[in-house]
Amino acid sequence: MPLKPNGAVCKVREQIVEDEASGLILQFECDNGRTRLTIAGAALPFGNREIVFDDEGREAAAGTLVRKFRRPSWLTKVK
Repeated sequence: MPLKPNGAVCKVREQIVEDEASGLILQFECDNGRTRLTIAGAALPFGNREIVFDDEGREAAAGTLVRKFRRPSWLTKVK
C-alpha cells in the first residue's frame, strides 16, 4: 500500500462503526499493540475482510477474515 507523502502516525481507538448506508461494519481492535481493522457485512461478495497494521501504522497483512465475525453483546447505538 502506498504511504501518503509526509504522512503522520495517528492513533485509532478501539471501536465499532456501523455504516447503515452501505450495510458495512468497521471494527477497529488492538492486539499486542497492533491495530486490526475488520470490515464485515452482507454487501461483501467474497466474505468479510481483515487488515492488520504494524507498530508504525503500515499495512502488515490483509485478506479474507478467517475467524468468524462476532457482534459484541454489549454493542449499543450512540445517539
